[in-house]
Amino acid sequence: MYITITPQKLGGNYSQSSADFVDYLEKENQSLEQEDMEHFFNQYGYEFSAEEVVKDIDGNGAKLKKKEPKFYSITVSPSKYELNRLQNSSEDLKKYTRELMKDYVASFNREINGRTVTIDDIKYYAKIEHQRTFKGTDRQIKENQPFATKILHLKNEIRSIESGSMEGSVGKREREIAKLEKQAPHQQDGKRIVQGVPKAGSQSHIHIIVSRKDASNSFSLSPGSKYKASDVEMRGKQVKRGFDRDKFFENAEKTFDRTFGYQRNFAETYKARKDFIKSPKIYFASLMKLPTNEKAIAFKLMRETGIPIMPSIPTNQAQLALKVFNKLRKGLDVAIKSSSIGI
Repeated sequence: MYITITPQKLGGNYSQSSADFVDYLEKENQSLEQEDMEHFFNQYGYEFSAEEVVKDIDGNGAKLKKKEPKFYSITVSPSKYELNRLQNSSEDLKKYTRELMKDYVASFNREINGRTVTIDDIKYYAKIEHQRTFKGTDRQIKENQPFATKILHLKNEIRSIESGSMEGSVGKREREIAKLEKQAPHQQDGKRIVQGVPKAGSQSHIHIIVSRKDASNSFSLSPGSKYKASDVEMRGKQVKRGFDRDKFFENAEKTFDRTFGYQRNFAETYKARKDFIKSPKIYFASLMKLPTNEKAIAFKLMRETGIPIMPSIPTNQAQLALKVFNKLRKGLDVAIKSSSIGI
């Protein structure tokens, strides 16, 4: 489970409205028939139009300054193992979203009119998407890039030869291109992976747009608050503030596991990923204490998905974690080969 919370992008290249973001979330519907389209939904309904979403979110930003985000985007990306647990990815993810947003409001250290924030106090809309394409930031694209650069150079030479501005063998260069295409480390369906290619397998994920202001358009509820959870005195009164992201991420996993009966491995947990970055030694010590079967599964997950680097992590900590992992890699491979467990 990978969850990100991103504020509305503001500036010269971004609209003050939610329209651009909502239009972006409609992109997948453009190639689908009406009956196959996914619609926006929230806690109270399932078929809201893009126009309704924009109107409702844009109209709920009272007293917010131009440089303040009017909404936040939450992206929830279950792993392929989590998705395999679902019976109906679309309906199950909608069910999960409604439970997830209860975890979201429970993570605020805020009160509205003297009471705890509830699901009825927020304004949000969500949408399920089922496709993903490879982007330039993906590991597969980056590691294929040296081959892509050489192929592009050879293709430019072929064009020059064909136009008469350069001498040489077109056939030789075409054979070199074919060889490079096969040598690229990341392939899908027998072809080199390039930007824009749809990713294979189940890619269902959730996009959520949630208003910065509460449903009454009176109180600010910011998941981007730098305060985790604290009480401060303002105008002579004790005021609660903050949003506990750790609590939200951890409860999001627990809710998924409880809702779908998912048996989460240690290597899949948010806490483990966080420990990996903050204290690699503690992470691997915990890993080695797992029962043999769970340890073997954890090693396979690590090998398949790569090291779970978290966003906004100090470079020196990430480098330290990688150094520790590289020392243990040989031992991990031995454990993997000796295990009879398959994932």
